[in-house]
Amino acid sequence: MIILLIRLVDSVFNIYSMVLVIYALLSWLPGAYESQLGQIIIKISKPYLDFFDRYIPPIGGISINVMIAIFVLQLIRNGVMGLLFRLF
Repeated sequence: MIILLIRLVDSVFNIYSMVLVIYALLSWLPGAYESQLGQIIIKISKPYLDFFDRYIPPIGGISINVMIAIFVLQLIRNGVMGLLFRLF
């Protein structure tokens, strides 16, 4: 049961990281954000990414916010996984 919970939490973080990667890749394709998949990805990722957009401006017209968001998400994942391992 405990292992199942740990795997579930790990999977949720990994899936959300992949959603953020897909969000970044869609920016390379013209009109991809307007597609049905693009709209779903935006709805899922935008609330988290908006936090980084407020505080980190684009550098030379290129936004590195998705990379920073994934890095922070992995730090949070490591912290949560560490807590779960200590509790159980």
